[in-house]
Amino acid sequence: MFQYIIRRLLIAIPVLLGVTIFNFLIINLAPGNPVDMYINPDTTQADIDAKKEALGLNDPIYVQYFRWLGNLLQGDFGFSYTTYEPVLDLVLNRVGPTLLLMSTALIIAYIIAIPIGILSATKQYSWIDYLTTTFSFLGVSIPNFFLGLGSIYVFALVLNILPTGGMFTLGSNGGFVDTFFHLIMPAAILGTGIAGSTVRYVRSSMLEVLGQDYLRTARAKGLKEFIVTNKHGLKNALIPIITIIGMEIPILIGGAVVTEQIFQWPGLGQLTIQSISSRDYPTLMAINFIAALAVLFSNLLADILYAVVDPRIKYN
Repeated sequence: MFQYIIRRLLIAIPVLLGVTIFNFLIINLAPGNPVDMYINPDTTQADIDAKKEALGLNDPIYVQYFRWLGNLLQGDFGFSYTTYEPVLDLVLNRVGPTLLLMSTALIIAYIIAIPIGILSATKQYSWIDYLTTTFSFLGVSIPNFFLGLGSIYVFALVLNILPTGGMFTLGSNGGFVDTFFHLIMPAAILGTGIAGSTVRYVRSSMLEVLGQDYLRTARAKGLKEFIVTNKHGLKNALIPIITIIGMEIPILIGGAVVTEQIFQWPGLGQLTIQSISSRDYPTLMAINFIAALAVLFSNLLADILYAVVDPRIKYN
């Protein structure tokens, strides 16, 4: 297993390098220029040229990329074009809120999806199955921004039981309870889409397992249906579900960008939107690099969990 992990980490290096090259090209070839943000009625062409030279934007794109890569290897993500702060500090300040939001959304999604998926499979073609299928399709189909705006209207403006956005109440010292109430709506909205798709995967995975011979044998031995389903059935249905967890991380990161913007959650998603608007290339590259690391790590973790869940899987 240790050798397998080392091999996967070594394979991840060229993959990560390819991702950074692709992202750098896309960001730099997109219309617009970071210097446009500095232009005002008093700005002269000489000022614009001097700013471009200072930021290194007059160099060929491959020179800019290798300069960025060289700085990255020394742990330097550069400075933000808009706030002039070190990008590493800027990003690290936003990682915590995003991790809190994403982990809470995942917990909500799986607490809802796994029991509902199992119930839907064991009650196949019943009214419970049709009802859960309908709600799972709705969860997948309704966009996050629509659910978010609707939730703000109902729970914040009409019922006035939850805050409209942010991570803390303005003017307060924050605290666990305050953050918890601010977290409920964005985490629930982000988790809804994940839960909707996961219910379908859990249902189909359980249906495949429930018809196996070893479960019929377990029933013939007199075991209760609850034990047959949840102990013997669920354990063997977990492998495809783990695959889905690894695949859902990129979807979750994309969903967090929209959700954080709607709820003004001070995480990486909100910083991404601000950086795109201001053409803040160093910050965008840092966020993309961290997102790529998260996806590669989640896929490696999913592969390791295969062996933990199913002892038949060996990585020799």
